[in-house]
Amino acid sequence: MSQRMHSSAPRPASVEPESLAELVGDCVRMARHWPVPHTPPIAPPTPWERIHGVRVSDSSAHLLDGMSDYGD
Repeated sequence: MSQRMHSSAPRPASVEPESLAELVGDCVRMARHWPVPHTPPIAPPTPWERIHGVRVSDSSAHLLDGMSDYGD
């Protein structure tokens, strides 16, 4: 039985990956080419208790009033 060898050469775009393992391997090889900048952590969302209402313009309120999901 022959053993399949994986090439590190890029595959032509028209060829579909033969397996999920090959696709994952391709992604792992490409990951180093796409550096991710360090970003500070995102602040936690505002607790529901601190939200006391939403203000919208009259035109937006009129638009929502005309939608059957929100108005009527």
